[in-house]
Amino acid sequence: MTFRTLGADHRFSELSSTAAAEHLRTLRAGEPLAILALSGGGAGGAFGAGAVAGLTRSGARPAFDVVTGVSAGALIAPYAFLGPAWDAQLLEAFTGEAGDNLLQSRGVGVIFGSSMYSGKPLRQLVDGYVTDAMIRAVAGEADKGRLLLVATTDVASGEPVVWDLGAIAKNGGRSARTLFRDVLVASASVPGMFPPVIIRVDERGSAHDQAHVDGAATLPFFVPPALLQTTPDMLGAPRTAVFVIVDGSLADPGRTTRLTARAILSRSIRVGLNHLMLTRMELTAATAQLDGADLRYSSLPARYPLPDSFDFRAKTRRPLVRYAYECAQAGRLWTAFPRSDEANAELHGIVQTPVVPCPADDPSAGYFATR
Repeated sequence: MTFRTLGADHRFSELSSTAAAEHLRTLRAGEPLAILALSGGGAGGAFGAGAVAGLTRSGARPAFDVVTGVSAGALIAPYAFLGPAWDAQLLEAFTGEAGDNLLQSRGVGVIFGSSMYSGKPLRQLVDGYVTDAMIRAVAGEADKGRLLLVATTDVASGEPVVWDLGAIAKNGGRSARTLFRDVLVASASVPGMFPPVIIRVDERGSAHDQAHVDGAATLPFFVPPALLQTTPDMLGAPRTAVFVIVDGSLADPGRTTRLTARAILSRSIRVGLNHLMLTRMELTAATAQLDGADLRYSSLPARYPLPDSFDFRAKTRRPLVRYAYECAQAGRLWTAFPRSDEANAELHGIVQTPVVPCPADDPSAGYFATR
């Protein structure tokens, strides 16, 4: 895996994840790394937003050295990266009514256009939250060696592209905020629903336009494997801690779907994303186990009434934010991989919430521990 990083000359280059990992370990010599990966999930991103803010209130929120985000998770990632001081803005972004009008039909233009809905509302929404203050804050944290990484999908190649947003914030100059915003919008632009985002890329002395869409089309979430690898000089060092927040459920119990274009598209995307998610979780769990990293993950229980992936109304998002916030605050967010016998015994003694158990109390969350 490589990261597209921006240099002081405003040109992009590809940095190997191995080189980035070595640099980070040098800066954090003798200290354990903490990595947070935030998945896609459409309106389910409200779960990730509530979980991140709830971790602050629990008093157990790690200072993440690396934060990665895809699609809805990409919109959460800058706030998770910047820390508790940005929780208020995070909650406002995911509970406010600014997203109620996100889906604006293109009318007859859909026949000749690249998407069902206009991309302008999404761009305006993200632009309102990506402020100059955010760019300066991200640049400051990147100067400390921390990594903020967001994935998009290159339409031409069909391959994922991982962008180093910290480098963009540091070296993007006057256009840093615009480029930062465009990468976030691209990562959240579901193909067919929203149009591709055209990003001007200057690399190897050649400037050209690239079309980018939702990162979840190729990567539902990502944890760079190089960051998990144990080198001979690290033996005996603290274990890397990996946290994955899935903005949806890992179990798909099936559901009745209305025979409308939007409902069928939404259901198809969810089914496809679920299969990709399970495969990615299997690979991440196996890699973490081989490299001696500690993996914790969280997803919505199968019993939770999942919202429509494209129902961005505040009245739909707010209960999901509140649910995740309360579970995280109570310390019931994470499931460890593999789940130990002690954890299973503890599970049976927990008084569950009246309607839906928290992620840590959901029996289906032990899926990977039994593989």
